[in-house]
Amino acid sequence: MAERPTLAVLGAGSWGTALAALTTRNGVPTRLWGRDAAALAAMAEAGQNRRYLPEIQLPSGLRFESDLAAAVRGAGIVLIVVPSHAFAAMLDEVAPLLDPGAGVAWATKGFEPGTGRFLHELVDEKLPGRAAAVVTGPSFAKEVALGLPSAVTVHSDDEAFAQQLASMLHAPNFRAYSGGDVLGAELGGAMKNVLAVATGVADGMDLGLNARAGLITRGMNEMLRLGVALGARPETLMGLSGLGDLVLTCTGDLSRNRRLGLALGRGIAIDEAVRQIGQVVESVVTADEVARLAAKHGLDLPISGGVRAVLHGEVTPVEGLRALMSREQKPEYPQGLFGTA
Repeated sequence: MAERPTLAVLGAGSWGTALAALTTRNGVPTRLWGRDAAALAAMAEAGQNRRYLPEIQLPSGLRFESDLAAAVRGAGIVLIVVPSHAFAAMLDEVAPLLDPGAGVAWATKGFEPGTGRFLHELVDEKLPGRAAAVVTGPSFAKEVALGLPSAVTVHSDDEAFAQQLASMLHAPNFRAYSGGDVLGAELGGAMKNVLAVATGVADGMDLGLNARAGLITRGMNEMLRLGVALGARPETLMGLSGLGDLVLTCTGDLSRNRRLGLALGRGIAIDEAVRQIGQVVESVVTADEVARLAAKHGLDLPISGGVRAVLHGEVTPVEGLRALMSREQKPEYPQGLFGTA
């Protein structure tokens, strides 16, 4: 078997740590980089990421590296796992350090704040000509780190690169599929965070399982309509990166975005809810970008728009729900699957 290229994972939060542990166990030489040198040293000493993945033992072969240049040097693939608001700056830092033939991938979900640009657009701009791929799908970091069964998908315009990265991730309890619809895969991974807030709010208000199912289904419709307007493939959004991630995030309490919705539905103020969660909650920014894209394409996305209004304090969760329920009666698909809401 050919020697596997070294993988540099940039971002030592829960998801970056879980992916680095996975690839290390798969026999891939893996380096994990983070900005906090003291935290990395503590992880190396304890063999655990006690802040984000407490009591989960990390593989002994995982290398911890606090120097970015050293982490990236000689790596065949660099996998970026930082919050979306830090993604562009991370690319700028990495660009002059990459080996000539190195590929870049990201397991970050969201848009560039303020512009609504997809992350692959930033990669194309800042790292032109490199093999690039997104890793996404229904995967809570804690469960991956524990070795519980999970599945993701790797999308790239370069089929060989997608296959290479998927093979590095694939394991008996971790299925990695591949595809070629980067935009669709990114949209599903970002938009599901907004919809998870809606179901969290409904559950926080004890509205029942019927309400949750309705919100997931109509939220999926919003995702599909926006995706088609942007040029995504419907089958991508009906797969792991769309429907799969949507169901997980809307129903699993490990989801930060669902927990935010639960808190809001129980009457907790948004600033306090975010403080209690203690990690980046992507939906707060993503809701604005979804609204921007919807307006650009003339789409009415009532659930996504309602979440944005709640997150900005323009309406209360009760008022947002009342607005959704007071919409006029109409056929479920007045203009086919991708018609108006």
